[in-house]
Amino acid sequence: MLRTATRPKWLGLLVLALLGAALAVTAGRWQWAVAHDRAREEAVREVQERPVEPIADVIAPHEGFPDDGSGQRVDVTGEYEPGSGFVVVGRLLDGREGGWAVERLVVEQTGANLPVVRGWLPKGEEPPAPPTGTVDVVASLAPGEAPDTATGLAPGTASTVDLAALVNDWPGELYNGFGFVVDERDGSVATPPDGLERVPPPLPDTSLDWRNASYAAQWYVIAAFVIWMWWRMMRQEARRDDTPAQERAVVQTGES
Repeated sequence: MLRTATRPKWLGLLVLALLGAALAVTAGRWQWAVAHDRAREEAVREVQERPVEPIADVIAPHEGFPDDGSGQRVDVTGEYEPGSGFVVVGRLLDGREGGWAVERLVVEQTGANLPVVRGWLPKGEEPPAPPTGTVDVVASLAPGEAPDTATGLAPGTASTVDLAALVNDWPGELYNGFGFVVDERDGSVATPPDGLERVPPPLPDTSLDWRNASYAAQWYVIAAFVIWMWWRMMRQEARRDDTPAQERAVVQTGES
């Protein structure tokens, strides 16, 4: 079989088969990327089309985070508690190192605490004080992050938004989630970020666009089929080449 496979004819066909398989794999990878991109676009559009809801209509203190709550924008009225904020370190924004400025917002309606990310600040800088008095905040909700297990951090810093730790650190009830500030108003005037940059809310979990994912799978099958067809055709010819020699061996054995 090796002798047949190394003939110029089959080597040439093998090159064509490999080229065809490579093209099919490339097309499959493109369709796979499209499947992810379309799912992401659908998720973004779905979140953006949701109306802003009062926080009381979405989640209550100590209530489990809703399954479809990621990215839901809520309207919250309350006051920032001075001296309760901290910085979540190790967060990038457009490739720059820095952290999230997290503040404790006491919700007016319930008196419970809602951690909110007011914005991003460069590494090493101190977060500005939040506005005083009653503020109206539109925030994009997110579930709590993994427990903060980092050691050696400076006071007033953390590595995650650890809700379990905040339950012990902040008096009063706590919402089982946190928010990224989208808009913040003191009365009717939008308050500036005070040197902070707003953090784009993370996208909710997205699945694949299954139609494009199926197209990708078809291209991968085609790539495997092309190689298999070359192997099958080459093996058939190799068997035809070997058959006469076998028959001669049988005849010679019979005559002797």
